[in-house]
Amino acid sequence: MISAGEFRNGVTMEYEGSPFVILEFQHVKPGKGAAFVRTKIRNLKTGAVLEKTFRPNEKMPRAHIERQDMQYLYSDGDLFHFMNTETFDQIAVNASDVGDALKFVKENDTVKILSYEGQVFGIEPDLFVELEITETEPGFAGNTAQGATKPAILETGAQVQVPLFINQNEVIKIDTRTGEYLGRAKD
Repeated sequence: MISAGEFRNGVTMEYEGSPFVILEFQHVKPGKGAAFVRTKIRNLKTGAVLEKTFRPNEKMPRAHIERQDMQYLYSDGDLFHFMNTETFDQIAVNASDVGDALKFVKENDTVKILSYEGQVFGIEPDLFVELEITETEPGFAGNTAQGATKPAILETGAQVQVPLFINQNEVIKIDTRTGEYLGRAKD
């Protein structure tokens, strides 16, 4: 059990029968009345974000999320196939459970499969990946005084914004949480 007074960003809990993760929290002590905890929480199954307030002594059970390393094999229509690299067991996950999580993941890359009570609800790719640019317009030095960007298509099909000096067939580093260009990959 966890009390609302112990809330921290990233803590998982069960609320109204579903697993939630705390995105933001704030302990509020008004001049009059009792203190409370204002939170922004995300439902791990549906992705819905809620704003809730709790009394600091309110208790709820922790949600135990299982994270398992698996290798992404291939997609087959609305199913994405993964393999446990230790036991070689394979599972298929619906596209609705994957969401946009695989837009920076190539076949044979390792990801974390997230499950709650045996039900897969999400995928966590590595935080930073190196991918090749397959399509972008040529850039010209001196086009602008400040860091202008242009669209680039990556080998996974995802589109990101890159600086003008980046060319096709270059390998770049991407932050998978934000989709931001971080720099050229080091050889």
